[in-house]
Amino acid sequence: MTFRLLGLGLLALALPAWAHNPTASRLASGDASPQIDGRLDDAAWQRAPAHDRFVQFLPADKQPAALRTTVQVVVTADALVFGIRAWDAAPERIRAPLARRDQVKADQDFVSVFIDPVGHRRTAQYVRVSAAGVVEDGLYAAEEDSEDPAPDFDVQAAAQRLPDGYSVELRWPLAALRFPHADGAPWRVMVARNIPREDRTLNVSAPLTKDALHFIAELQPLDGLDDLVEQVRERGFIAFRPEMTLRSTRDTAADGTQQRARKASLGAEFKWRPRADWVIDATLNPDFSQVELDEPQLAGNTRFALSVPEKRPFFLESADVVGPTQADESGENRSLAAFYTRAITDPDWGLRATWRGAGAEATALHLRDAGGGPVLRAGAFATRMGVQPKGSEASFVRGRRQLGDVGLAGLMSRRDFGHGLGTQVVGSDGVWRAGDSDQWRGHLLLSSTTLGVDEAGELQRVARQRGHRAWVGWQHKDADWIANVNVEEVSPRFANDNGFVSQSGMRRAAALGYLRLGERELMGVAMHESEITLKLQETRTLADPLLDVAAGQVVDRLFQPGFWFSAARNTGVWGHVGLDSHRARSGGRLHDTRTLLLGFESNPGEVLSFLFAEVEWGRRLDVDADRIGTGLQAQMEAKLRTPLPAWLGAGLWLEFEQRLGLGWVDGPDGHRAFTDRSAQSLIVLHLSARDSLRLIHQQTRFTRRADADAGLAFEDGRDRQLALMFQHRIGLSRIFSLGLNRASERPGLARSRELFAKLTLGY
Repeated sequence: MTFRLLGLGLLALALPAWAHNPTASRLASGDASPQIDGRLDDAAWQRAPAHDRFVQFLPADKQPAALRTTVQVVVTADALVFGIRAWDAAPERIRAPLARRDQVKADQDFVSVFIDPVGHRRTAQYVRVSAAGVVEDGLYAAEEDSEDPAPDFDVQAAAQRLPDGYSVELRWPLAALRFPHADGAPWRVMVARNIPREDRTLNVSAPLTKDALHFIAELQPLDGLDDLVEQVRERGFIAFRPEMTLRSTRDTAADGTQQRARKASLGAEFKWRPRADWVIDATLNPDFSQVELDEPQLAGNTRFALSVPEKRPFFLESADVVGPTQADESGENRSLAAFYTRAITDPDWGLRATWRGAGAEATALHLRDAGGGPVLRAGAFATRMGVQPKGSEASFVRGRRQLGDVGLAGLMSRRDFGHGLGTQVVGSDGVWRAGDSDQWRGHLLLSSTTLGVDEAGELQRVARQRGHRAWVGWQHKDADWIANVNVEEVSPRFANDNGFVSQSGMRRAAALGYLRLGERELMGVAMHESEITLKLQETRTLADPLLDVAAGQVVDRLFQPGFWFSAARNTGVWGHVGLDSHRARSGGRLHDTRTLLLGFESNPGEVLSFLFAEVEWGRRLDVDADRIGTGLQAQMEAKLRTPLPAWLGAGLWLEFEQRLGLGWVDGPDGHRAFTDRSAQSLIVLHLSARDSLRLIHQQTRFTRRADADAGLAFEDGRDRQLALMFQHRIGLSRIFSLGLNRASERPGLARSRELFAKLTLGY
């Protein structure tokens, strides 16, 4: 305690005074709104006060910022406009590549603005603008301490390179902010600046330290708004985005027969904010042909379904009100058990209303789904999958109330497939912020369903089955250590067809601890942060007579001591020894696995902007064969960004991303029992800030050698997809896309091809 008090005293002496908050300025009479061109030369900027009290957060906190940054805020009739000036002693080293929206990462120079219009520092909307004017935006959730870049806001931004740095202008429409109609707390804000050199530096405009539970713990009130909220809270906003898609398809079955079709379809998205606290969203016949392909995953050596992130715009409005979406430290995304938007495969239409008050919030949606996606029915050792019937209806409602440091929520979910087939879920979740260092979270969900999936994947009507899912978790964080402890129980018949449930019929306890050692030097290398880690987990079965599973069987038992440290170039290195045990099937043997995992990520330079690799090697479990063998599982990702030679054209930039996955386990004879591979190559040619050409090629392959002793036949399954798309984009309002999608699948060699043209206009 003495050392912590001494550290706080030194911080108070080293950092600038924080008595003054960022202050917004109203336009003076006769002043025009700033033109969003990145230049801070408009008359409004000459009168707006500048906030320059920035402090370093990375690589080491509690230090003054070495490079000066200022932020100014101007209030117009319908927007907040931020002007940010970033001085740099070495402007030639500023990294400002052209990139896709939502790809402004730590390898680039950028500034970001976090706004919490509710004022409670539970969630924040953020916009990140690179020195090239590229935008990334999304939502930040304090409960998970995580960013979600999927939501997009209709902001306007521009950057200007200068002889001594760069400047950014960001226009944030009030219509894109979500705040209460009355009794709201003062709006809060924080600006961050990223400087990617040998030692990546992140400076923030608030007295934030790494001891905080989350990144927005120190958001400061934005002064100078006066009666702005009262003036605009009754103001309504309407956005209408019609879209037209022309499509030509050709499907070739395994027997060579073909089906061809040509189709023109009209769709639309409608958003109405009648006043500050309400948002009404509607979608009709949405088309998602321009959304990127999901990244391929290694799925050959697991019997559990894998989740994928949401990318479709309709589901992203006020995503924080639906519930948290970030996986916890055990890797399990428990929040998806309540609502998983990817369970909605192909909506014909949808309607959603969201309300946000000073101490409460709620959302409700109802839609009709054309179907075709998976239906999941989980067990303790595997997930059964069927195919959704067509023409189902989905409903979801969640409301949340904040009572001081305690937040309580209730939810209802319903999926109706017709013909008496359906699933309902009711439940509650909550969070308790027990001081500055501790947080408790949990949920209780109750389900009822008449839809079952047999061993062959066929859907069937069953007598009503009921189940529950209960979870409680504790998180602690201070200057010395971090801890995450979770306990949960999922009954055998718990199901949610609007959610993601990959495992049931089990009880699990998990703990993950970090001992924070601070700055160290290892073999002459300075480590900015270093930690010793320990993960413990045990999962046991509950009795499940339907699947013939006895109670008390250990599904997995993990003991994983490890380490993590960070160094120059935003480099992180981690690893652990896995002294684990796994059981592949009910009544089977509990196998002892012994593995070593090592991981590495870094921003090596301006061209090779990101490198990631993780390898686990040792005695691994072959799930289908129910035995142990020497094996490996590895993933690698590399990103390159580079300007193209001037003779090809001025201002051309190339993005290249490569992802690879590899897994295998040897059989008793030393030969490969199976091999699992995945690869994705993404190439983006930026013709200008508005025009791009994107190519994605990805493939997965799983091969297994025939094994009579294990009763396994030869397998060779392959999937390949290619997507080529040209896109002209002006913000979120005007998008034209022209593309080609091709896919093939083996065994059977089924193939499909799609040509499409899509035009979206915003009003």
